[in-house]
Parts: sequence; C-alpha cells; structure tokens
Amino acid sequence: MNIALSLAGAGVRAAGSLSPRWGAAAAMPLFARVDRPRPVRPEDVPTMWRARRSMLRVPGVTGSGVDLALYEWGAGNRTVVLAHGWDGRASQFATLVRELVAERYHVVAFDAPAHGDSGGRHTYLVDWRDVLAALQERHGRFAAVVGHSFGGLAALVSVAGGIQADRVVTVAAPAAAETLLTQFQSMLRYSDRTSDALGQLFARTYFPGDADPFAWLSAVRRPLPGTPLLVIHDDGDRRVPFAEAPRIVDANPGSQLLSTSGFGHNRILTADPFLDAVVEFVTEPVPTSPRDAEVTRAEPRRQTEAVAI
Repeated sequence: MNIALSLAGAGVRAAGSLSPRWGAAAAMPLFARVDRPRPVRPEDVPTMWRARRSMLRVPGVTGSGVDLALYEWGAGNRTVVLAHGWDGRASQFATLVRELVAERYHVVAFDAPAHGDSGGRHTYLVDWRDVLAALQERHGRFAAVVGHSFGGLAALVSVAGGIQADRVVTVAAPAAAETLLTQFQSMLRYSDRTSDALGQLFARTYFPGDADPFAWLSAVRRPLPGTPLLVIHDDGDRRVPFAEAPRIVDANPGSQLLSTSGFGHNRILTADPFLDAVVEFVTEPVPTSPRDAEVTRAEPRRQTEAVAI
C-alpha cells in the first residue's frame, strides 16, 4: 500500500470510529476519484495516431457534463466498441484494434471521464453506460462490445439493460459492483459498518430513488438476454480474482469461458490467446434462429473450457 492510500485509509477509519456515516462520507470521494492517467505505451502510439479523433459529451457523475476523447478506426456498419477499465485508457486495446481492423470492422474506443485524454476527475459505471448509449444512437446495433475489467462489467449491465449487441466479450471483469466495494474496503481496511454506510451513500448519490441499484449493477443478478458471451480471465489476476469469471459464466447459460495463465490483469490485452479468442468469437456468423443460437453458444463452450492456456 502506498503512503497516500495508507493515509487515506487511516482518515476513513478514524472518521468511521466516530460514526459509520462519517467514515462513509470520508471514503466516498476516494471511491469515485481516478488517479493521474496512465501514459500511452510507445508501441501503441502509431495506432492511436491513426485513429480518427472526436469528442463525445456525456452528463458525468455530477450531471454537469464532461467531454470525452473518442477514437475510431476502419469503416462500415459492423461496429465493435472497446471499453477500457478503471485507471485504463483506450490505447490499451491498440493491439486488438489492429486485429479487428484487419478483419474489416469499424472499431470505436473512448477514454472514460478522468481517464486518458478525457476531462473530469471523478467517474463511475453510469458514465460507461451513457457512452455506450450515445454510441448506439450514432452507429446502431453493435457487432460486439469488448470490455476490460470495470469496462467489462459496464458492458454486461449495459447490454442487459437494453444496449443492442450481437456479442459481448469481457476480460478480467468483476461480476458485480458489490465486488468493487469489497475490494475498496480491503484496500482502506475500514469496518463493515462503514462499508454498509458507504453502500447506502453510494446508492443515494448516484441512483437517487432507486431502492436497490446493486440489483442491476450486477451480471449475476441481471444476466444478459441470451446474447452470446465470451468471458476471459487470467488465473493469476491480482486485481480482479479469477473467481469472478465463473460467477459471470454460471449466471449466463451458454457463455464461453477462457482461462489463461501468466498474463495477469493488464498484459492479457496484448496476449495471443486473448487476441485469437476475441477475433474468432467476434467473427463467428451471427445465429439466425434460437436453435442455431443454442448450438453456437454451447458447442464452443465445451471446446474452450477444456483448454486453459
């Protein structure tokens, strides 16, 4: 734990010892705050320079509006949207972008609020959902949505909530928003009473009037509507435990699970097993009937689960 995080945790614990509500109030700004954007890797710079850049405005968690950096490659009506994770940026998908453009897909990626080249200092999953909704208005139904980590959870809850996509791919994704609150608690080491108060404050702040927002911020409690799903996760992931992957798969019958080893949470995005699996999954013919859909979803699962790369 770094010094800043240690001090933050001490402050939250001190406030929580006086009152769980005070502890929650101290923790809340930290929960939605993003660190300084990670740099673009030198090897990804050429791909990012070739992107067609534009701006997309979304309400943001404060509702005052925030401008996001948007990137596009390729052309046509087969659009694949790439959603990065917390502390990530669009450039992390540069290798996958090249693969998908080679397959003649129109690829769209974005830097979420407070990430990459976008504005803002705070963000949460609602921003990813709003971006996907805005892109749907521009480009229509997606050929696929590929989400990494936090972006994977956003892809799942967004498609479950009505975003139209032929396929969904998650990599290193948590199964539910509660998982993120649990991880946040383990980082700052505050009490369960403060954690409960933070969950309530989170719901009131971001979802006023919603009695149980965690019910739809979950790929377990609200699975996809039969959309083909590929779940990829490294068994050595130290950021999001591998145990989250089978939770997602079990909640979405017919989904495929690919486990990898040795790539961790971020390096998996440039690993050949990930790239090959995504391209193969996205380029499969779209099922034309319920029976075709069952065969398409069930058969690859038996093959994929048999091999851990």
